Amino acid sequence: MLTVDFSRFPLAAGDRVLDLGCGAGRHAFECYRRGAKVVALDRDGEEIREVAKWFAAMKEAGEAPEGASAVAMEGDALALPFPDDSFDVVIISEVMEHIPDDKGVLAEMVRVLRPGGRIAVTVPRYGPEKVCWALSDAYHEVEGGHIRIYRGEELLERMREAGLRPYGTHHAHALHSPYWWLKCAFGVDNDKALPVRAYHKLLVWDIMRKPRATRLAEQALNPLIGKSFVAYATKPHPREEPRPAAPAKRARAPRKARA
Repeated sequence: MLTVDFSRFPLAAGDRVLDLGCGAGRHAFECYRRGAKVVALDRDGEEIREVAKWFAAMKEAGEAPEGASAVAMEGDALALPFPDDSFDVVIISEVMEHIPDDKGVLAEMVRVLRPGGRIAVTVPRYGPEKVCWALSDAYHEVEGGHIRIYRGEELLERMREAGLRPYGTHHAHALHSPYWWLKCAFGVDNDKALPVRAYHKLLVWDIMRKPRATRLAEQALNPLIGKSFVAYATKPHPREEPRPAAPAKRARAPRKARA
């Protein structure tokens, strides 16, 4: 289940991609399939080991084209172990709402992104997320849980302050909002409640089968109750400094003609 829409976020074979806070690796796997040179980074060592296993399995199965590469590594989003301008593309999906120093994370992403490169940021959308917080404290008051709710314009402004130039936004995963409302209402750790089990079964069926009816329904509902807010931006090229004007040549006095 991808949150980033690659029809709005073009990715070319050979692009150097950083999936920051990759989690289980869903976006990293898609970039690898598309022929990118992928680095999947997360602070959770156990998840990184699983992502590395899946990269190896994909390579063995021939799912990635020739020239693609993929590395999974443990690391800190606030101190990325890469030189400036290392990547053509950076993706950070459903991560920034967990990190106290979100401005620091944005600064690090901008540092490692080359001028002209593209970045995709996804966070929980304000409205659906606010409902979850109202229904359940346990939803967010946990170690490593969500510590803030972004309004769309607030996130875009922080991206601009970091030196990025946003060029597009959309919402995603409308069918998942009711599921999380049910989870919060019946208990976030209660997977046995009948409404929760039934709706989860629907979501799994939808993800596996991708029927036209649910795809159209989600497309219509995304602007209203989409669970995620997605923003795309570029890192501008540094402005060329104006060249100093060449000093004016002093005119020479005309020579007198000899008699």
